[in-house]
Amino acid sequence: MSGVLLVSSLLTNEHTASTAPPASLGQPDQPDQPEPGSTAPLPEIPGTGVLRPGDSGHGVYELQVRLLQIPQIYDRGAINGRYDTKVRQAVARFQQRYGIRGDEVGVYGDNTRQALMLRTK
Repeated sequence: MSGVLLVSSLLTNEHTASTAPPASLGQPDQPDQPEPGSTAPLPEIPGTGVLRPGDSGHGVYELQVRLLQIPQIYDRGAINGRYDTKVRQAVARFQQRYGIRGDEVGVYGDNTRQALMLRTK
């Protein structure tokens, strides 16, 4: 008889769990989004924004990886996510070699980003 009670208890718990209301009203498959009319800043889209000396993070890391793909631009350069003097010099060399205008020398702006992305993976 105790086996019947155990099975009955399990079935009851399973039914309760499947009909219980969700813990939150948000969609689990949807990323968190600000409420309509909210003034919260939107997250930065990868691959956008200006990078310059003193910056650090994933964007600089990806810049370093791409710079290494262009011969004689950032040879043996560090991949550490820090926009230091060597990265600035590499960006300036890249800008000069490919005639990129519109961004400050040594600053990874929109024009430099587009040119580098077209030449790398």
